[in-house]
Amino acid sequence: QVQLVESGGGLVQAGGSLRLSCAASISSFSSYSMGWFRQAPGKEREFVAAINWSGTSSYYADSVTGRFTISRSNAKNIVYLQMNSLKPEDTAVYSCAADRFASVRTMGVQTSHDYRGQGTQVTVSS
Repeated sequence: QVQLVESGGGLVQAGGSLRLSCAASISSFSSYSMGWFRQAPGKEREFVAAINWSGTSSYYADSVTGRFTISRSNAKNIVYLQMNSLKPEDTAVYSCAADRFASVRTMGVQTSHDYRGQGTQVTVSS
């Protein structure tokens, strides 16, 4: 059974950093593009970042460009989201998703995915 398990969330002050991890129990992980999404209370789920199956292409939402970096280790079946210069408006539940051979821009607009995780809470205090 495929699972995506996020970790690394927590409480941080504005301006601080966190690194999220998403561990994937997918046997063909290197065939899947991976994305991070977030949902704040009372708001719709929104795209944050995506990386293609080989790690050679990435794509970011305008709101996080220059502050967040997505990366992956196909040897470890893990995708990371390094979040720097965090702002209170970054507070949300962050979850990862996997889509086989999807383009990073396609992941940015998709509302359904091959696999999705449950999420990890990130809270940024002012």
